[in-house]
Amino acid sequence: MKRSLPMAGAVLCALLALAGCGGGSSSGSSSASSSVAQAKGRSGPISIFEAEAQLRGTPAQTAQNMDILRRLGADVIRLYMPWNQLAPNPNSRKRPKFNAADPASYSAATWAIYDTIVRDATAKGLGIDLTVGAHVPLWATATNAPSGGPHLQWEPSAAEYGQFMRAVGKRYSGSYKPPGASTALPRVKFWAIWNEPNYGVDLAPQAIDHSTVEVAPRLYRGLVDAAWSALQATGHGHDTFLIGETAPRGLTTGNNPGNFSGMVPLRFIRAMYCVGSNLKPLQGQAAAVRGCPTTESASKQFAAENPGLFHATGFADHPYPQGQIPPNVKTTAEPDYADLASLDNLEHTLDTVQDAYGSSTKFPIYSTEFGLQTNPPETISRAIDSKTAAYYLNWSEYISWRNPRVYSYDQYLLTDPPGGNFATGLEYADGKPKPQLYDAYRLPLYLPVTRGHKGESLEVWGDVRPAHFARVDSGKTQRVKVEFQAGSKGPFKTLQTLTIANPHGYFDVRMSFPGSGIVRLTWTYPNGETIHSRPVSVTVS
Repeated sequence: MKRSLPMAGAVLCALLALAGCGGGSSSGSSSASSSVAQAKGRSGPISIFEAEAQLRGTPAQTAQNMDILRRLGADVIRLYMPWNQLAPNPNSRKRPKFNAADPASYSAATWAIYDTIVRDATAKGLGIDLTVGAHVPLWATATNAPSGGPHLQWEPSAAEYGQFMRAVGKRYSGSYKPPGASTALPRVKFWAIWNEPNYGVDLAPQAIDHSTVEVAPRLYRGLVDAAWSALQATGHGHDTFLIGETAPRGLTTGNNPGNFSGMVPLRFIRAMYCVGSNLKPLQGQAAAVRGCPTTESASKQFAAENPGLFHATGFADHPYPQGQIPPNVKTTAEPDYADLASLDNLEHTLDTVQDAYGSSTKFPIYSTEFGLQTNPPETISRAIDSKTAAYYLNWSEYISWRNPRVYSYDQYLLTDPPGGNFATGLEYADGKPKPQLYDAYRLPLYLPVTRGHKGESLEVWGDVRPAHFARVDSGKTQRVKVEFQAGSKGPFKTLQTLTIANPHGYFDVRMSFPGSGIVRLTWTYPNGETIHSRPVSVTVS
């Protein structure tokens, strides 16, 4: 989240292998056709948006920016809650005396911004994905951290985390009235446990003994168990409960990941589920040093003892792309990545470890953090110009849409951070929309194949993301125009008007074009504002 790893020469990548590019030809394979058919048969991935800085202002600023996210068409807002921001005396080594499971034991002022965001989102019909994780109050970390601390992610206490999760679960149960309040706070029904636990900034140590023994997966296993029990006990047993939240890459060279670098996610998952490289349960010393059952008979109890690992709603991943590399290209010689082009590897690993313990669970994959770094403002090698980013953004969402295992599509951020560090926003830091990128998120358009013969139909895929809220606000059926400009100039003319029936605004049709030119989508908000997608060139011979 918000960070990127130095990859020691390996380039950064992006969610699922897909044949065909915007200017090439489609694969035409039966498996590709099947995945498209499955995608058409469901409502499509929900849209998650993370805009932390824009939501943590004054109540008026929070409400205003919530309106912007609603107009962009976000379904769910990912809200990150660092444990140490709520905890009393977070920088003290001595634990204060308080009832950590009682939300009233925490300062009302520290709850305020979260209460405001939850209230505003609920009032506007937006969901909340509440991700609770690091950093950790110092008194809840182990005392054996290396010098140079405090390290507010070092061996966090699962028991203390469970108590904190009970407080959070009670507060957002839908029936809790804060002291002095006349009404209960809204209910939160969507939870995610920690953030990028395979990244040493969020959970440490990652690995010991010259990085041969994984530690962070064991720690995370305990945090998941504690959170599962806490939410079950506070009335959230039927809520969405996500585990993972993994960073898509890690370091595999030298003495890495060590204490604070990143572990490749599939290695992290194997150790978390106590299996070896063959995806079968570990035994003996190899199991013992990873906090796992050491015998076959003990392994049979592993699933029952770790219900969150087997009965979660889904597995969350941050499938950040390569930047300069197209989003369907895998990184060579890195089989343990879980970026956009490698989700098939992630799915296989998750399915196989479930099967190893007799579980038939096939976790949905939730993309809960995703974006493209742009130049400007960043000048690093993986940053791309905003027009290319717009193209890759729509391509990436199309890849996500056609994968029936992918249940969400995420945008991180709305506005670039000051200074342009990790500039994945749809807007520059001054609030100016990035060329084509803002429109690409709001009104996606993607043609897998952009060359054809006269009379041949091409696939036109898109999403009128704000259509759901527009339908709610106006009570009217929503329609979008597919427009065409012959050549490179002249007026755009409507080729077809499509009715948006999909609850998330998606459509997928085949159309023929009168010649070479430019395709775009045009849609009008209920207030009369008309918007357009990014333009896509087609060539007809």
